[in-house]
Amino acid sequence: MSQNQHEEELIEEIAGGEFEREPVPTTKLKGWKSFLGMYAGEHAAGTEFVIGPLFLTTGVSAFDLIIGLLLGNLMAVLSWRFLTAEIAVKRRLTLYYHLEKICGKKLVIGYNLANGVLFCFLAGAMITVSATAVGIPFDMEMPKLTDTMPNGVTWVVIVIVIGAAISLIASKGYDTVSKAANWMSPVIVLAFLACGIVALQQLGVGSFSEFWEIWGEGGDPFPGQIKYTFWHVFFWSWFANAAMHIGMSDLSVFRFAKKPSSGWTTAAGMYVGHYMAWIAAALLYAVYVKTPEAQAFLAQGEAPTVAPGPLAYNAIGFFGIIAVVLAGWTTANPTIYRAGLAFQAVIPKASTFWVTILAGSIATIAGLFPAFAMKLLDFVALYGFILAPVGAIIVFEHVFYRQAGIAQNYAEIANLKFNRSVLLAWAISFGLFYFISIQFDVFLSFVTLPAWLLCGILFLAFSKRFQNRPN
Repeated sequence: MSQNQHEEELIEEIAGGEFEREPVPTTKLKGWKSFLGMYAGEHAAGTEFVIGPLFLTTGVSAFDLIIGLLLGNLMAVLSWRFLTAEIAVKRRLTLYYHLEKICGKKLVIGYNLANGVLFCFLAGAMITVSATAVGIPFDMEMPKLTDTMPNGVTWVVIVIVIGAAISLIASKGYDTVSKAANWMSPVIVLAFLACGIVALQQLGVGSFSEFWEIWGEGGDPFPGQIKYTFWHVFFWSWFANAAMHIGMSDLSVFRFAKKPSSGWTTAAGMYVGHYMAWIAAALLYAVYVKTPEAQAFLAQGEAPTVAPGPLAYNAIGFFGIIAVVLAGWTTANPTIYRAGLAFQAVIPKASTFWVTILAGSIATIAGLFPAFAMKLLDFVALYGFILAPVGAIIVFEHVFYRQAGIAQNYAEIANLKFNRSVLLAWAISFGLFYFISIQFDVFLSFVTLPAWLLCGILFLAFSKRFQNRPN
């Protein structure tokens, strides 16, 4: 059986509802190759065409970007391997069923709603990415880095058409989505590599030392951006997928793994997508910044546009347009599907088709507003910050329940629909560190780990206090 077939079966089982409320049986376990292709494809996608250029707008230096990404992505891989995959293989439950046992059904509904809405916003950003490529033949005005509202009728029409097409395909089920992704992913990876090579040639770079001289110490951030240092890049890249690893969302994926060592396959996504692709996309933007058009923006005190379509087109022509459309498509499709599944948990009587159309409609509306894509660094940091502490509750209960003297799966044991220990722990940790971030202008990714740790500790403390007491 081919690797693609393995991937399709794996994703279909994960999303299609098999073993939703029971551990995955031994006969359904998957080898590491099934996860390798899945993670490589998922993380070399539409977001990368935006994130790479956005790093450049922060004035980051070559050392800070290259080494910060190298080590930050390593920490993400270690988080998947030693937290997510370990617990997933031991328990073999979906995230949602695992949470239900700890939190109760009512709290899980709240989590699903938040997760679904955030998924829609991310999918909306990817619709924006595809629209920047589709708009090139129509000579469409591209959104600026500071734009929040739609900039014209052409933009609105293109976004709505793309959003409708993606929503309809997502509503057909994950089998269709996964087949499309398997075909498109190699094309997208090749396009990123080609863009990087062409951009280096356009910059006149023939050696690593010349690359270092051109990028050097970076520069001042563009208008409206903050200056990134090594620590900004390190923590941001570690927690870009915080919801998936320390937030435990990928328990639903790795419950099918034969061994926890399958967690190492996430390195394919981190170093093909979140390393090679980000740097290649940043180089595309470096070429554009040197053009008269970009210099005119900077002379007026404005940030040049960060539109993936024109950047890729300038490097590799129509192949770039196709790659950007496919990259946005392959990210938005599964994201809308997952959002639909999250909404279906909130309104279980609704069909998968209609909840997916609902999710696609919300994503399309979000895609009309370029701010979700242009502020993707900030949005991804917020997304991880909101959802990551939920994973701390799972980790701390799994690892420390004996030391803390608490019962595992307390909501299930006590027949609770609402475990107040969970809500209090999340609300206090989120509220405290979000206040610190806003009040003292602290980079949000800097406080994600402290919020995660505090949430886990508070959960143990509140559970110790409230378990076996009237709720």
